[in-house]
Amino acid sequence: MTEAEDRKPGRDEARYDPELTSEFAVPAGVAAPEGGGGEPETTSEFDVPAGFEARPPASADPERSAFSPPSTYSAHEAPPAFTPASGFPAVSLVKDAPWQDRMRTMLRMPVAERPAPEPVQKADEGGPAVPRVLDLTLRIGELLLAGGEGAEDVEAAMFAVCRSYGLDRCEPGVTFTLLAISYQPSLVDDPVTASRTVRRRGTDYTRLAAVFRLVDDLTDPETHVSLEEAYRRLAEIRRNRHPYPGWALTAASGLLAGAASVLVGGDLLVFVAAAVGAMLGDRLAWLCAGRGLPEFYQFMIAAMPPAAIGVAFSLAHVDVAASAVVTGGLFALLPGRALVAGVQDGLTGFYITAAARLLEVMYFFVGIVIGVLTVLYFGVKLGGSLNPDVALSTSQRPLLQIAASMVLSLTFAVLLQQERSTVLAVTLNGGVAWSVYGAMRYAGEISPVASTAVAAGLVGLFGQLLSRYRFASALPYTTAAIGPLLPGSATYFGLLSMAQNEVDRGLVSLAKAASLAMAIAIGVNLGSEISRLTLRVGSAGKRRAAKRTRGF
Repeated sequence: MTEAEDRKPGRDEARYDPELTSEFAVPAGVAAPEGGGGEPETTSEFDVPAGFEARPPASADPERSAFSPPSTYSAHEAPPAFTPASGFPAVSLVKDAPWQDRMRTMLRMPVAERPAPEPVQKADEGGPAVPRVLDLTLRIGELLLAGGEGAEDVEAAMFAVCRSYGLDRCEPGVTFTLLAISYQPSLVDDPVTASRTVRRRGTDYTRLAAVFRLVDDLTDPETHVSLEEAYRRLAEIRRNRHPYPGWALTAASGLLAGAASVLVGGDLLVFVAAAVGAMLGDRLAWLCAGRGLPEFYQFMIAAMPPAAIGVAFSLAHVDVAASAVVTGGLFALLPGRALVAGVQDGLTGFYITAAARLLEVMYFFVGIVIGVLTVLYFGVKLGGSLNPDVALSTSQRPLLQIAASMVLSLTFAVLLQQERSTVLAVTLNGGVAWSVYGAMRYAGEISPVASTAVAAGLVGLFGQLLSRYRFASALPYTTAAIGPLLPGSATYFGLLSMAQNEVDRGLVSLAKAASLAMAIAIGVNLGSEISRLTLRVGSAGKRRAAKRTRGF
């Protein structure tokens, strides 16, 4: 055997020589456990000790949504961490209440706490066409918002349309120029969202009342209106012409200014002069509108003719109350409805829309200020003897002034394109408003702001009662009735003082006008809220009777 062969290891059999033992070998006399099956006897420190049974592995859960509650959550043992100590107030939903109240109540509730809808309109077997329902809802909301309706009432109408077709998880959103609505079929499905922009605004309360009748029929279980029928009626509402022609609107503007001048102490000559000035201003504003000028310049130009006629009387030394002429012309231009709507939106929590409406009112008012100040400034430079210290005689002819206030409300209703059936009611409401104001202000010697607030509150209260009786909007019954309460004289005297370089006195008078305007807005809103809280007008029988009177 060579030397190299001596260095080789032995054969393979030599490795498993039974005579050779390992330190891991089982000692002699110790029996190895049976059933080893060739598995090593090494164990892990994480093994379950003998005598303990391991739980069977849980089956894999299916894919769950982020909105699903955890598996350890139990509704019976829910922690009260998010419940206030006083609890949640109970909200009662009366089924025979007007749909405005029911929808407004549900809109103020969280989505999870709203009751399930009861569809009142029949749909196909596959369910309602969600995109078409949302589109119909947006079109209805557009007409209401463009007609001057408050943001909360627009949201209530949109919510009512969606729920009438069975869409419960809807969230409408209303701002000054944008309408949006979102519908989520379930907690795991993607939401469907649609929006619409309001481009044009026009005051037509006849169209507004027709839209309210459509929403009322959609929410009535006894009146089945399909989507196609609702679209057809909506198209007819859009195509309807105004109930009054252009010449009637111009004549109403003149009568309104004449009645306002009598309301603040004018005679027959002042009535005619104020009416002529207002009609000239109205025609000039229409001419500017036809040329595409913004409304700011329309208000500025419309305010010039009444002021020019008053200055002309002063320069001609005619024994007439020139201040009453200018004041009457201002009554036809003051944006009372926009102011009330802006304050109402702010009181109900729609601050963005309220700020936009009040900014619009401010721009219109600035336009009126520029128009009147321009004329008054040149009148003062030419030697006009306009005296802001002369008080208007408004407490010597109560019966004549009540009649003038009713004429003012009637003509205001015509300018707002109201239905003929509502003109008489709003005329009486305006007469009541001025009677209450005159009794408190002149007979009771109460401050004008408090008197105006109480009279406006009664206007809002009676307007809500009339609207509930007719199942219609409250705007036609309240807007024209606040016309006699508008601060026309305070506005004029403030502008006249500023034109005569008495800025401090002018600012005080304008601040008084602003206070009266806020009193009107808050009073109308407060009266409406009181009627909703304390008075129940509306039941199934009255609803059917109201529909019969409307021809349904």
